[in-house]
Amino acid sequence: MNKRKNSGDKSSTKRKQSTKSHSKKHSKPDTHKANKFQGKNLSNNKRGRNKKTVTAEVTCTGLTKQGKGIIQWEGKQLEIEHLLPGETAEITVSTSGRQIDAVLKRVITPSENRVTPMCSYYYECGGCQLMHMNEQAQKYFKQETIDKLMKPFGKPEPILAMDHPYDYRNKSHTTFGLNKDRQIIGGLYAQNSHQLISMDRCLIHDPKADEIWNTIKDMMKSFKIQPYNEDTGRGFLRHVLVKVGKVSGEIMVVLVVASPIFKGKNNFVKALRKAHPEITTILMNVNNRNTSMVLGDQEKVLFGKGTITDTLCGLKFDISAKSFYQINPVQTEKLYAKAIEMAQLSGKETVIDAYCGIGTIGLIASQKAGKVIGVELNKDAVRDAIQNSKRNGVKNARFYQGDAGKFMVEMAARGEKADVVIMDPPRSGSDEAFLSSVVKLKPKRVIYVSCNPETQVRDMNYLTKNGYEVKGIQPVDMFPQTVHVETVAEMVLKVSN
Repeated sequence: MNKRKNSGDKSSTKRKQSTKSHSKKHSKPDTHKANKFQGKNLSNNKRGRNKKTVTAEVTCTGLTKQGKGIIQWEGKQLEIEHLLPGETAEITVSTSGRQIDAVLKRVITPSENRVTPMCSYYYECGGCQLMHMNEQAQKYFKQETIDKLMKPFGKPEPILAMDHPYDYRNKSHTTFGLNKDRQIIGGLYAQNSHQLISMDRCLIHDPKADEIWNTIKDMMKSFKIQPYNEDTGRGFLRHVLVKVGKVSGEIMVVLVVASPIFKGKNNFVKALRKAHPEITTILMNVNNRNTSMVLGDQEKVLFGKGTITDTLCGLKFDISAKSFYQINPVQTEKLYAKAIEMAQLSGKETVIDAYCGIGTIGLIASQKAGKVIGVELNKDAVRDAIQNSKRNGVKNARFYQGDAGKFMVEMAARGEKADVVIMDPPRSGSDEAFLSSVVKLKPKRVIYVSCNPETQVRDMNYLTKNGYEVKGIQPVDMFPQTVHVETVAEMVLKVSN
């Protein structure tokens, strides 16, 4: 159940689903010109033969959980990206047998909640899904989504929004390629595709990270570095990963390459440091596999100590290239503060931090708990957690490499107790083996942190059927401009009569 083994993010695919959008400049208010949407296929269905195409005027009646507009057409419900409730629009519908393709041509009557996306790549990128909504509409959409999902367990608290919902990602990775003129371009893959979009700025990335990879792109020609081509297996530079310490200001640059032979690497590093003296460490990561994983297993430090340090909730953490560290530290502090509040720690409790990663939430909880036990499958993350414990002078936390579910079953078999279990599983949620181990251990409280409320609801259903009740639910907007929401839920063991 290791969610953080390679790329250090909730997803390790090349095109992150949760959080990427890009812009050269801010735009003026929306003019709703027809050509804004033209040519964008908004259906997952394949185009078939004997296709029939019609143009229709429709009205949007609501939104899906993915933020797509819902319309009715000839007795069928269709989903249209970038359409808001109450809007009328002109669409093109193509049918071939049972397959239907719907393309939004133009918005006829715009909603008062519609704004011009500040990103000039928004409609072709797809990494952000809500930038055509104003901030209040985004907040309402996410609150309503969580309210509906969590209705069986009670009413969630108002979502904790972000004051400045841009520039928040402390981690970003960029891919390089060649355009039709054989010129080097850099950017991100369009969502669910291998179409590389050339860009120079992502409005939710840290601005400094984008400056650095643009510099690297410009340096590639003079250093005769070719971008890697997945189809041919030729080329050298696959990706550039940048991690920024939002508090410390320290910056890590990871050059993901296809071969360990890097001619001129010393001069390259020297030139990059001259252009960006704020960089504190540079690594070379070798990924020579035909894989969607960003990082490979082989790593070499070219400059600096190989890690950066940042501060979260008053504690310092070492962050490596493969470490999982929440990408939005501003909102993470709100999320973790709420989780610790829900745990109701008095200084005597034994807390288990399952899926502990590099120990962030466990070490923060240790300041108010009697004892913290962190469990994580990834041995590198456990090593980092132990180091972070020492760095912060924490004496009441221990970290173990292993399966958290098995660990808790063994604790229960020995007659040992835990007062609180804090769990922060991957997007796929937990499995029944882990959840059953929680039930066997019978902690008084389970604090469930989730980046996917749908799998969280599934797991909460299991726990409520096995002795727990939900006492509180707090959504946090960790990923502004996207449909994703982080939630933390407090579950309490029912008292037997």
